Amino acid sequence: KEDGDAHGEAAWVSLFVEKDLGSRLAIGVDYVPHALESEATESAKTDRETAAAVENKIQIDFEDLTTVYLVGKVTDNLYLKAGYVEVDVITNENLGTGSTYGNTSIDGTMFGVGYNTALDNGMFVRLEGNFHDFDGASITSSAGNVTALDHLYGVSGKLSVGRSF
Repeated sequence: KEDGDAHGEAAWVSLFVEKDLGSRLAIGVDYVPHALESEATESAKTDRETAAAVENKIQIDFEDLTTVYLVGKVTDNLYLKAGYVEVDVITNENLGTGSTYGNTSIDGTMFGVGYNTALDNGMFVRLEGNFHDFDGASITSSAGNVTALDHLYGVSGKLSVGRSF
């Protein structure tokens, strides 16, 4: 058993749609239409059965990142945001043992704070910061090895430009 921590940075584009529920509340959905890719990790291990050195490579894609959220408008410009997040975890591995892992989905919550500026032409600009907290998952390989993701969390900054209809 090995434990480890990792971090990474990424930039992405997302699409969102919102519906006002009165003057201070809105509901929305945000979707990332492309994969967020991790860096590949390589390691050499000794196969337990053959005692031969084997090379293992793994890379993860996070696909279909979807957030359903609620916005509470504190003022005309300042807002708070909370939501439910789900993402598919796609494993891309080339293991020297020939073993493979399946894919899974993880879900969690997000909380954020933002600032909205409405323009005279119906356009708006937003700047927000979010905290994402995903639940863990376990994946069993074709050889019966279990890999567990105990916890995944992170922060993001977001600049949005849109038009109100």
